[in-house]
Amino acid sequence: MTTLAISPPADPAEPSPTTPLSRRAALAGFGLLMLGGCSRSIDIGLPGGQPKAAAMTPPVPSKPAAPPVNEDLKTASVGPNPGGYGNLGKPDLMYGAMSDNGFRLPAIPAFELKVKHLRRLVVDPTGEAPGTIVVHLRERHLYLVQENGDAIRYGVSIGKEGFVWSGRAVVDHTRKWPTWTPPAEMVKRKPALQKFAGGQPGGLDNPLGARALYVYKDGVDTLYRIHGTPEWRSIGKAASSGCVRMINQDVIDLYDRVKGKGKTPIVVVA
Repeated sequence: MTTLAISPPADPAEPSPTTPLSRRAALAGFGLLMLGGCSRSIDIGLPGGQPKAAAMTPPVPSKPAAPPVNEDLKTASVGPNPGGYGNLGKPDLMYGAMSDNGFRLPAIPAFELKVKHLRRLVVDPTGEAPGTIVVHLRERHLYLVQENGDAIRYGVSIGKEGFVWSGRAVVDHTRKWPTWTPPAEMVKRKPALQKFAGGQPGGLDNPLGARALYVYKDGVDTLYRIHGTPEWRSIGKAASSGCVRMINQDVIDLYDRVKGKGKTPIVVVA
């Protein structure tokens, strides 16, 4: 029979002998051991002593459940980002106040924009080659196609009914804080614009905003532009005279990504 050897309490006057433990006593001790399953130390009881209470290990707090992943935030190259904002930054930073070429752009209260109109990285829905700009008029979105199946998506405002253009063209050139010259037919519709017939200098009140990308087809100016606007509340609406409006902070971001890369292809989908 297997026995468990255990030492009784030490007597100061003599050495402590080892006393064999019967199977019945061992089983009784293991019963106490089972009652103290989470304890760090167990006293199974010795002759002349009382069993000690088992010290319980405090429970480990469970981790909070991960937030659900927004499918719209998945990207081909970096995976889902439950933190939001498409890995391009937080809205209060992306749309904060900034100094640019001598002008001080005010902050945009991004919390007043719809989430779908914030700049973000998404899976490319266009199938176009990297470097292509794709404008979805119905969605009110502009995509700049990236490598690895991604696209940067921006919220835009588009032309009112009757002023919409669609098709394939190129961005022939770009300008910082461009001069705006209203077309002759616009001046006819709005005679108050006659004072700008020679051009309105760039500035915070200029309708073209901080940047403009000039759209040409077959070498001919279409008179359509992708440009910034001080009227950020128009984003997501059909409010312009045919051009594609962007928040100034967004059009600066787009400009920086396409400048110096030749004639950028553009596709406008009705």
